[in-house]
Amino acid sequence: MGPVVAVHGGAGRWSVSPEEEAHVRRALEGAVDAGLAAVARGNAVDAVVEAVAYMEDSGVFNAGVGSVYTVSGRVQMDAGVMDGASGRAGAVAAVEDVKNPVRLARYVLDATDHVLVVGEGARELARAAGLLTAKTAFYSDRKNEMFKRMRQETLAGRWHYKKVLEVARRLGVGDTVGAVALDRDGNLAAATSTGGVWLKLDGRVGDSPIPGAGFWADNSVGALSATGVGEVITITMASLRAAELMRAGLDVDAALRRAVDLVTERFGEDTIGLLGLDRKGRVAAAFNTAAMARAWGADKQVKRVALRRGDIWP
Repeated sequence: MGPVVAVHGGAGRWSVSPEEEAHVRRALEGAVDAGLAAVARGNAVDAVVEAVAYMEDSGVFNAGVGSVYTVSGRVQMDAGVMDGASGRAGAVAAVEDVKNPVRLARYVLDATDHVLVVGEGARELARAAGLLTAKTAFYSDRKNEMFKRMRQETLAGRWHYKKVLEVARRLGVGDTVGAVALDRDGNLAAATSTGGVWLKLDGRVGDSPIPGAGFWADNSVGALSATGVGEVITITMASLRAAELMRAGLDVDAALRRAVDLVTERFGEDTIGLLGLDRKGRVAAAFNTAAMARAWGADKQVKRVALRRGDIWP
């Protein structure tokens, strides 16, 4: 079987202009192309890292240079990557001044004995790996204006996390990016990266760097990447839950839909999206939001790009 790469750019409302939607679709295509190029010369881990790094660099999504601001105006990011062949993972959380947190997560995987490195320790690790970026790369007039709007709508009535999430959904703010891949040798990998949630508390960590929550990969089952409300995904261990449903005999599509249904039953709508790939190269996605930006490709070309629930997929 040939390599397969699938990516997502976050679940949510995605109530964007036609021009912005075109940018999103092009970025998803570019990420799939980057992943397919990487897996052609390397392996599944290379594929997911390059696909996610492309989205981090695009500035279109809430990851890398597109990451949103904490309540104090800082940019703190989370990312994780997992190798389905070895069962090992690497991740970073609440890290600053790193344009590609997914590359730093890969560095944790390859160069350390740890799984998760956070905060200033992660930043120092990035310095050693040559991955630090000027702080100015993460700020823009567009995000500064959004920061003001978010603060006005939430802080005026006293800051409340649920209120922040409601405002973010209403304004169509997207989140987390992720990728899953299968290489020519049958190895699977998954990676996820995010800037978190607008106005999150400094030091808050979501699901994206937590194996089993924001991502999971196991050659015997499949690879998964999650997006949505980090606290909900972490509590439910959504990616691992979907993987175990696959292990129990459900196909990838049914497993993802069941995992999302279980989250919805407990925490309601607008909380989660899951992207999955099984060991036979079958792609699936499930979400309880209005939309989920996603794309996949195989045989060295993009096969499908989708955004809304009614779009053809996979």
